[in-house]
Amino acid sequence: MKLNTLKPAEGSTKTKKRIGRGQGSGRGGTSTRGHKGAQSRSGYSKKRGFEGGQMPLQRRVPKFGFTNPNRIETKPINLDTIQALVDDLKIKEVDTGVLVSHGLASKKDLVKVLGRGELKAKVNISAHYFSKTAKEAIEKAGGTVTVL
Repeated sequence: MKLNTLKPAEGSTKTKKRIGRGQGSGRGGTSTRGHKGAQSRSGYSKKRGFEGGQMPLQRRVPKFGFTNPNRIETKPINLDTIQALVDDLKIKEVDTGVLVSHGLASKKDLVKVLGRGELKAKVNISAHYFSKTAKEAIEKAGGTVTVL
């Protein structure tokens, strides 16, 4: 072991320079923040979407239309989908559990049965909503409609 081969133990010294510790730190009076401006001040945080004083994109783009805050989002299931399900599985009752287990809806979805297609089988269907044509087609085929 020689004096020129000695090194401090791993992790015992800090390599990062301390910022904001005066002129002797080697970082000068501005502490790497540059001169003046909001970013040189303490407590500065840029707002989301800020574009340096330029009018932000979110305010430049024209806005139109109306978003109804009371809208109820439903998962549409058509009669032809239900008929295909009945043909494949030979089931007499279709409810949200069956639809969820076959990937046609998720647990939280509100299911609405729509009238596209033709229903030939006698099926009892339970869902949150039904269109008028779907309700008529199900009852015409001899099935029952249950609103959840």
